[in-house]
Amino acid sequence: MAKGTPATGWAAKDPSGVLSPYSFSRRSALKDDDVTIKVLFCGICHTDLHIAKNEWGNALYPVVPGHEIVGVVTDAGPGVKNFKAGDTVGVGYFVDSCRSCVSCGSGHENHCPTLVLTSNAVDYDGATTQGGFSDVLVVDQGYVVRVPEGLPLDGAAPLLCAGVTVYSPMMEFGLNAPGKHLGVVGLGGLGHMAVKFGKAFGMTVTVISSSPSKREEAVERLGADAFLVSQDPEQMKAAAGTMDGIIDTVSAGHPIVPLLELLKPRGQLVVVGAPSTPLELPAYAIIGGGKRVAGNLVGSIGSCQAMLDFAGKHGITADVEVVKMDYVNTAVERLERNDVRYRFVIDVAGSQLGAAA
Repeated sequence: MAKGTPATGWAAKDPSGVLSPYSFSRRSALKDDDVTIKVLFCGICHTDLHIAKNEWGNALYPVVPGHEIVGVVTDAGPGVKNFKAGDTVGVGYFVDSCRSCVSCGSGHENHCPTLVLTSNAVDYDGATTQGGFSDVLVVDQGYVVRVPEGLPLDGAAPLLCAGVTVYSPMMEFGLNAPGKHLGVVGLGGLGHMAVKFGKAFGMTVTVISSSPSKREEAVERLGADAFLVSQDPEQMKAAAGTMDGIIDTVSAGHPIVPLLELLKPRGQLVVVGAPSTPLELPAYAIIGGGKRVAGNLVGSIGSCQAMLDFAGKHGITADVEVVKMDYVNTAVERLERNDVRYRFVIDVAGSQLGAAA
């Protein structure tokens, strides 16, 4: 094993996706701008499931998943100016970028063509990145964000991916104005965050779901203004042309033409879920009314920090079920069945991680 910061995590080692204890090493030497972080909590995202089971065909086994990470700084390189030992911080979907492309230069490093993901990626030094299902991270300070005081840390962890994934396009496409009408497709990890941000912005929020059973949850508990059953043609027809924008969070294949029909002229549909099957988009569905479809991948570091600051001001966190690491395989199985409300979060610091070669 190469010399460096020793780490213990849980890794998937084959397409079964089963995770088990795994010992490895972080950077061989702390760089000037690096911070070492003790991981406290890490969310479990659908992306972790896809990667662990190699459903996207790009798994670099063994892979330690996890990119919704909250922890505390334990050490900092001599060039670190933004953080010190004891600071509560977060790390999201990526840990580096080229810093020289158009996207990086314009503050949109999340669109860098050589983005280095927090797990299951090849870093610029050739090492495979390993994520937050582990006890320690070493990350360049430029890819670390500060967690506001007062936010419960377990509920803050999913903000690092689920939160910024919906917040960022809401800001970019003007879906943050009081009085505007926002549709949120799906009421899972991303969807419930979109509802919370939409209401904090002062918007009218309608949850769109194929499950009528989620109505009470959406309206009574999360505060959505309305609930629309996507499988009900009469409801969909009555709501046609009423929405300024829609955030589509669904990760399973589904038709988007009915969603486009809900938009006002020049309305915006933003796809943030990642179905494994292609979306079907006939030209007629966007030509009439000049409707627009966009995608979004998490958010920049600046957007992530702005999102956390906004969440801190408004007391926004994810609704979570906290589990220990030895429950992670059961949690992944339940996630695959959508049996969670709304995010599993691993209490990494409170778990016995075990050790393995």
